[in-house]
Amino acid sequence: MDFAGIMHVITRMIEAVGVAVIVIGIAVAGIAYLKAPGSLDAYSKLRAGMGRAILLGLELMVAGDIINTVAVEPSLDSVLVLAVIVVIRTFLSLSLEVEISGRWPWQGVRSSQSLHRGKEKGDKTENAE
Repeated sequence: MDFAGIMHVITRMIEAVGVAVIVIGIAVAGIAYLKAPGSLDAYSKLRAGMGRAILLGLELMVAGDIINTVAVEPSLDSVLVLAVIVVIRTFLSLSLEVEISGRWPWQGVRSSQSLHRGKEKGDKTENAE
C-alpha cells in the first residue's frame, strides 16, 4: 500500500472515531437525562452533553479532513472544500457555545455549563506561592 492509501485509511478511521464520539456522547447524555428527568437542570445538562459530543466529533472529523487535504489530495478544490468545512464547523462551535452557556465565548463570566471549562479569574483553588 502506498503513502496516499495509508493516509486515506487513517483519515477514514479518524472520521469514524468522530462519528462514534458523537453517537456515544449523545447516548450517554440521553441516558443521564433518563436517569434524572425530574431534576431542575436535567434538560440543560442533556443539551450541554450533546453539544460537547457534537463539538468533539466535529473536531475529529475536521482533523481527518485536514489530513486528507494535506496528505492525500493536495489540490485547490480540496483546500476550498476544507475551508468551507472549517467555516461551517466554527459557526457550529460558536452557536453551540452560545446555546449551552448562554453567552458569547469572549465574554468574561463563565457559566457552569460552559464547554470550555477552565479556571475563572479569582478562583480560590489556585495555590498561593
